[in-house]
Amino acid sequence: MTANPSPDDAAPAPVSAGEALAYWLKLGFVSFGGPAGQIALMHEDLVVRRRWISESRFLHALNYCMLLPGPEAQQLATYIGWLMHRTWGGIVAGALFVLPSLLILIALSWVYMAFGSVPAVAGVFYGIKPAVTAIVMSAAVRIGRRTLGNAWLWGIAVAAFVAIFAFNLPFPMIVLAAGIVGYVGGRVAPDRFAARSAHGPAAHGGLPALIDDATPTPPHALFTWPRLARVLLVCVGLWLAAIGGLVLAFGRDAVLPQMAWFFTKAALLTFGGAYAVLPYVFQGAVEEHHWLSAAQMIDGLALGETTPGPLIMVVSFVGFVGGWSRAIFGADSPFLSGAVAAGVVTFFTFLPSFMFIFLGGPFIESTHGNLKFTAPLTAITAAVVGVIVNLGVFFAFHVLWPEGGGGRFEWPAAAFGAAAALALFRFKVGVIPVVLVSGLVGLAWTLAAPFVMP
Repeated sequence: MTANPSPDDAAPAPVSAGEALAYWLKLGFVSFGGPAGQIALMHEDLVVRRRWISESRFLHALNYCMLLPGPEAQQLATYIGWLMHRTWGGIVAGALFVLPSLLILIALSWVYMAFGSVPAVAGVFYGIKPAVTAIVMSAAVRIGRRTLGNAWLWGIAVAAFVAIFAFNLPFPMIVLAAGIVGYVGGRVAPDRFAARSAHGPAAHGGLPALIDDATPTPPHALFTWPRLARVLLVCVGLWLAAIGGLVLAFGRDAVLPQMAWFFTKAALLTFGGAYAVLPYVFQGAVEEHHWLSAAQMIDGLALGETTPGPLIMVVSFVGFVGGWSRAIFGADSPFLSGAVAAGVVTFFTFLPSFMFIFLGGPFIESTHGNLKFTAPLTAITAAVVGVIVNLGVFFAFHVLWPEGGGGRFEWPAAAFGAAAALALFRFKVGVIPVVLVSGLVGLAWTLAAPFVMP
């Protein structure tokens, strides 16, 4: 697609529903690079090239999305789609940001479950797992660099690591405690809890945009209490109808209703990005419900890193493996079981994101101010750093000692992980090349090992 033709001194022509649909569909297939890359891609397309929205309006929407739990890039797409083409525009933009990733992950998850024991496939994952460990640690470093600006925040991060590593405290409890500390700290020492923006697309030179700085808020985006009540009623009604239908069809203690409830809670705890909620998903999906193993979770994160869409889509892999393993629709229909479970998990993970945008968007449009992180959210983000470090330690243990602490040490995996860390930290190589090369190295090692190992 090319930008709408228009003179340089005039705003672009109105964007039709078809044009918007084509763009959001394309974005769903090319949105690699995590939230920073996805937001940069949207900024380049929507602000610079197409001029569908101005710089300040784009950043205004982004700042709001960064305050919310959930994937901020997907929420930003939903917000802009809603602002341009009403509620259906937001639904289309947000859904197409996720749908390609869901379909690709279902296909990859099927290959993994059906052929994962094949030596070649197992070899690829042997190389990928230590790379994923290095990627998680690099995420902790990246978030820590932009978050831990003083001793107070460092203390929160260390306390969070100790709480989850040594005492196995639930992730929601850590989030709550960090939020309370941030609230108190913001009053006692506000300068210590001043937040810095995680993203900041560079401004470009002031050509008019379709939704410009001075463009009035469209009628559908105006805040009214009746509209707020309607949106809340519809979203909560959808959630109740969906989870109620699952309970009636399968029973309250069945796998699908459990997944629906668990991932609804997870969706409300994703402050700080997907890496922040992964420990909670581990605690619930691996240790509590046993929908999949720790090794499978690591493999799923690797698949999530190499597909378009938000990284939180790894939960679709969790759902697929859990549905397949529990044979929801019988032993003869493992793919159907996995695909339905993946769809259920995805629906309940992203429904809150749409609700937050449709509920809060009109209020945000009425302010046109620069929103900032609250002090509690700053403290929560600091705690997230410690939680992610714990996740990396957890991964490293299961990768380097797959048979447990008393088992053999996997020195090839350690070497692959060190090489991946060097590529990420020293040479700033992207995540996808690191994962792909690590998979090829793991495959080569697996094929060669019988000839070089006694």
